[in-house]
Amino acid sequence: MKNTIGLSFVFFLMSITVLSQSNENAHVLLDAVSKKMGAYENMYIAFSQTLSNEDAGIKEGDEQPLKGTIYLQDQKYRLSYLGNQFLYDGKTLYVINRDEREISTSENDLSGDDGFIYPSKLLTFYKEGYNLKMGKISNIEGRRIQFVTLNPMDSNSEIVKVELGIDLANSHIFKLIQTGANGSKTTFTITEFRKNETLPNAFFTFNKAKYLSENYTID
Repeated sequence: MKNTIGLSFVFFLMSITVLSQSNENAHVLLDAVSKKMGAYENMYIAFSQTLSNEDAGIKEGDEQPLKGTIYLQDQKYRLSYLGNQFLYDGKTLYVINRDEREISTSENDLSGDDGFIYPSKLLTFYKEGYNLKMGKISNIEGRRIQFVTLNPMDSNSEIVKVELGIDLANSHIFKLIQTGANGSKTTFTITEFRKNETLPNAFFTFNKAKYLSENYTID
């Protein structure tokens, strides 16, 4: 009996050690990705988004993927998504609805309260509020993708799991998968990436006069 208890304790300690190493390796990997991508002057990312929910009978691929593009520079971004443009100059967020010719403004970035990972925090969101562990390595489109699983510490979060897929060849984010508390799974895949482009000085500046001249309503 004593030997059995002793072996069980040893295996328990081994499992704790392996888990700790997995968590540490996950942090090391994401830190390396954040450091590399964060050092670029700016980034252009084109992406596709798919949605699935097995409980609701929605399979990935049932619908055409949504597509979007984003320019990132430090905390600033210019995101085209769902027919709108989101312009964040580091202080104010402008949501430009071209169809309705309306512009809403907010003194804050997109809210992260519901678990949404907003663009300005793409490279740093993992540092707070998540438990990390290394996931599987998958071959996707000829790439070796290392997944890292992030579980929110907040038990009330609408997102129960985030999976980041890292391209091991270049230490870039390739895929982000969010699983919601309702069973839905939203997958963002980077389809094009460019860095250090020459952008106009006012690229992330809201041109109020331009939109007023085009008869936009600004809230």
